[in-house]
Amino acid sequence: MAERTSLAALELLVAVDTHGSISAAARALGLAQPTASAGLRRLERRLGLELVARGARGTELTPTGRATAGWAREVVAASDRFERSVAGLRTGPATALRVAASLTVAEYLVPRWLAVLAGPHDAAEVELTVRNSHDVMELVLAGSAELGFVESPGVRRGLRSRTVAHDELVAVVAPAHPWARRRAIAPEDLLAGRLVLREAGSGTREILERALGQVGLALPDHLPTLGSTAALKAAVAHGGSVAVLSALTVADDVESGRLITVPVTGLDLSRRLRVVWRDGATPSAAARRLSAVARDRRP
Repeated sequence: MAERTSLAALELLVAVDTHGSISAAARALGLAQPTASAGLRRLERRLGLELVARGARGTELTPTGRATAGWAREVVAASDRFERSVAGLRTGPATALRVAASLTVAEYLVPRWLAVLAGPHDAAEVELTVRNSHDVMELVLAGSAELGFVESPGVRRGLRSRTVAHDELVAVVAPAHPWARRRAIAPEDLLAGRLVLREAGSGTREILERALGQVGLALPDHLPTLGSTAALKAAVAHGGSVAVLSALTVADDVESGRLITVPVTGLDLSRRLRVVWRDGATPSAAARRLSAVARDRRP
């Protein structure tokens, strides 16, 4: 297996992106500035990328550096979640409600539901696994998760499902993109543009493929594929690409003006978000309560 990039190096890159300079990042991390500078140079050599533009006025991240920092932020956040989860196993109850959720649901809806379950009358302990929709259904079928939350247009055989929310996908570009000033684009324009996609198996990609198929179109081969919403948004914001993402995931970016939505004529990009469980299984009380909260707290 290939050597992994060190987490400390990724934390340093994220700190530079957050604080705006190497010196500020060094202070935030408790490092000497020469140590931080050397760490960034090592990261550049490790990745084979120019992450920092160095000049007489100081240093700043290059567009490549900003995009890479967005992906690094996801890795650091995942590490933080891992540490919290392990700490919870040391101090929490021996059993927990095991839940698997697709990325959109996990990032934008599950925290709201868990806030309700954390109330004085609901002491459910939830162990959450984040995967794409295909893998979520595999985990539920295998018994590794009692409940799953998915975004895909259908569910696997052997599962039962119930709709908990409705969502839609939207095409987004950066404010400087030529499409930002257009009232709408045709599906053919979308396919001919610099489209970036989620990986195969994600509900977001499946919905787009289904909508295109309904109008006799298909995704071209060999389009760039990224494994997270944050990575796609970084590619759009800094790389001039276009992405089709859940309206839930880009709401704050659109409101702040960081991203612009562009309607795509003739495509039905609506979708249902569902809870799934194994056919024949009797959900636990905690599972039934979480399902009820999900239905009651629709976006």
